[in-house]
Amino acid sequence: MWGVRCCRIPLFTIVITGLCLGATQPLVAAPKAATSPAATVPAGQDPIARAIRSKAGGALKRFYAERGFRPLWTRGNAIGPQAEALIGFLKTADLDGLKSAKYDPDNLVADVRAARGGDPAAVARAELALSAAFARYVTDQRRSDSEMTYTDRALKPKRLKADAILRAAAFPKAFPDYVADMGWMSPHYVSLRALVGRAKKQGLSGKAMDRLYRNLDRTRLLPSPWTRHIVVDASSGRLWYYQAGKQIGMMKVVVGARETQTPMLAGMVQWAILNPYWNVPTYLARKSVAPKVLAGRSLKSLRMEALSDWSENARLLDPRAIDWTAVASGAQEIRLRELPGSANSMGRVKFIFPNDEGIYLHDTPDRALLKKSDRHFSNGCIRLEDAAGLGRWLLGKPIPAAAPSKAPEQAVPLRAGVPIYLTYLTATATEKGVAFRPDIYGRDE
Repeated sequence: MWGVRCCRIPLFTIVITGLCLGATQPLVAAPKAATSPAATVPAGQDPIARAIRSKAGGALKRFYAERGFRPLWTRGNAIGPQAEALIGFLKTADLDGLKSAKYDPDNLVADVRAARGGDPAAVARAELALSAAFARYVTDQRRSDSEMTYTDRALKPKRLKADAILRAAAFPKAFPDYVADMGWMSPHYVSLRALVGRAKKQGLSGKAMDRLYRNLDRTRLLPSPWTRHIVVDASSGRLWYYQAGKQIGMMKVVVGARETQTPMLAGMVQWAILNPYWNVPTYLARKSVAPKVLAGRSLKSLRMEALSDWSENARLLDPRAIDWTAVASGAQEIRLRELPGSANSMGRVKFIFPNDEGIYLHDTPDRALLKKSDRHFSNGCIRLEDAAGLGRWLLGKPIPAAAPSKAPEQAVPLRAGVPIYLTYLTATATEKGVAFRPDIYGRDE
């Protein structure tokens, strides 16, 4: 579907023993609350906890039982400001493409108002109503009609359960901030939701609103910043990485051209490869390399070698035995690879997340393309502006200025796999409101 990639690699299996905690769900990676000291708080000492215990049922009871029936939305005897923030989101659920009435925000307002007197039963009623509405809202926000290829089964979204949603929300230290910032969703979702609001005030066409909602729908598939992960946007040519609720870094990237698109794909980065080869795309072997050889250049002078096939056990071929005229005409395909070195198209390092499309992240010695506003030039792979910075974050240590040896393709495993999401977001904010980048891949239509 995507054609031959610049980064096509031999089809072999890489086994990794550790995956990052939380990659199986798009929320915060929270531990089981039942294992924490908070779960041992005696419910009998708190009248609000006693009231929650008597009123809670189902998934809510499981969640609150794990925390000794301590309230989530209440501090002291008062419902906290996070309730007002949630109700505000529910009243504007049309910005999510959802119906506000489903969450009955007016009844929530009444429950919160009734709890102001401090009566334990009223506080418990408001507490449980807020948790139930929150879980429904998060579940609905996470539903997406967009297509994504998941190359690691652990990353495929699973059906969310209310107690898991609440457990994730209870993990960050500052729950009011978590709610106010919509911390259970990707920052890209939060930004685009705000753009929907601006667009509604601006009054853009139904077609433009449809396009904006399609962009918003793609961001539903992205994790919360509380999950350690990478996002690549193939529309803007940018990469972000997140951890512990924060954006850790951002950089420019070169992504696939119109003819060789970077796909919508989620995988697990597992390896850094030092001194990488560059596997030359078939079309470049035909259009560029073969004519040079026919004109008198040698493969050795081009720092390339020919191989028998694309397997891991491919054997080297004698360039003199190759019919270069047939290669140049397209009658014969040949696998070529560029040898490692400072001028290698892969640069010093590449980062692998196994996938059938042959896509990966890599360094590049060619910095000129990174300075362009439109960075759709690759054969699908992602060229990094700051491979060293990303590598330091992934590996927990700097990438050496020189590999430990001159041996090619030196594999350095990550301590834990890091999820990566390749998406496509054309909507962007302007001083006047909302605009769209050119739909290079035609995915907004």
